[in-house]
Amino acid sequence: MKHHEDMILQTVAKIAAFIILTVAVYLFWGGHHQPGGGFVGGLIVSSAVILMYLAFDLKSVLAGISFDFKILAPIGVSIAMVTGMIPMFMGRPFLSQAFGYFDLPIFGETELASAVLFDTGVALAVIGTALTIITAISEDECTWKH
Repeated sequence: MKHHEDMILQTVAKIAAFIILTVAVYLFWGGHHQPGGGFVGGLIVSSAVILMYLAFDLKSVLAGISFDFKILAPIGVSIAMVTGMIPMFMGRPFLSQAFGYFDLPIFGETELASAVLFDTGVALAVIGTALTIITAISEDECTWKH
């Protein structure tokens, strides 16, 4: 591929990744009232990173990320489990949700729900798992070519 074609692909990929990440945040935040949530948001975030892998090379994308995706999955599962277990200590069923409305400075009256914490754990687990698998496949492919 010629250099100017790479530049076009990379520019379009950056714009598309920004749009994809915006949709992921929207679906994540609305997930406990509408379709979406942590699983879908995590998959969409993963797809944005995979798009960047395709437009750039694996090493370039990983150089811009200062942490290992492999730790996200266990951290996410831990957050989801703890969030689900906390209600049990209060005599309520596993995964019971609590929510309340709070007046936040910029946003005004805003609902805050424990489901967001659970969704955060699920999203981190999905992102960590998907990107670890894709990274492992990409690294294996790179070693096969040499």
